[in-house]
Amino acid sequence: MKQQFISSFSMFILFLHCANTFAQIPAAAPAQAPAVVVASPPAATPTQAAAPHGITNVTKILEKAGHFTIFIRLLRSTQEENHLFSALNDSSTGLTIFAPTDSAFSELKSGTLNTLSDGDKSELVKFHVVPTFLSTSQFQTVSNPLGTWAGTGNRLPLNVTSYPNSVNITTGLTNTSLSGAVYTDNQLAIYKIEKVLLPKDIFASNAPAPAPVAPAPEKPAKAVPAATVESPAASVDISSALIFTRNLVVGSAGLLASAMFSL
Repeated sequence: MKQQFISSFSMFILFLHCANTFAQIPAAAPAQAPAVVVASPPAATPTQAAAPHGITNVTKILEKAGHFTIFIRLLRSTQEENHLFSALNDSSTGLTIFAPTDSAFSELKSGTLNTLSDGDKSELVKFHVVPTFLSTSQFQTVSNPLGTWAGTGNRLPLNVTSYPNSVNITTGLTNTSLSGAVYTDNQLAIYKIEKVLLPKDIFASNAPAPAPVAPAPEKPAKAVPAATVESPAASVDISSALIFTRNLVVGSAGLLASAMFSL
């Protein structure tokens, strides 16, 4: 009985000790959700900086519009495509392009483009580019002749005449009109034309020379009759006649005298 009491008392003391120990242990902090780390965007480098407004691609515009296959081929073969890209990137005045359609090139004499040198092909393309942006309304105030990438002068004339509903273009060898706007913004204007603009500098020398005007046939000169030269009158030998006459007179006188003496 005594041992049982002692065991119970010991268990009670142990319980009190354990309860006191647990009371001194601080309560565990509630679990916190892991902090969300928000990564800041990396500083933009020159190559990552937002690209400026894309440069207009002339050949892409023409390809999308359609019917400019030959002109696009010339732009690429002459490297003028790159020239246009650079100009649109650097120029503050913009560009105006007169783009001939495929049907415009088909009107040229067969083999015309094949007879041109690379330099002539480049000049032909440049002759269709005006180094300034021209809206349709600005054609009313421009001064002629227009300067082009090919140059200016008597061998490269490009004149425009604006009417209420049309704009006419002449080169001295070509006469055509704008048949519509393919593309236009504040920097680039592309107009469709139905004839290739032929500069005199290339095609005037290649054009067949006009046939010389045949001189009027000379009227045959009237035959002038040979002057009749009258031969001098043949001198008449009158000495015999004088002698005959004298003898006749003398004879008559003798007969007359004889007749008188016989009477």
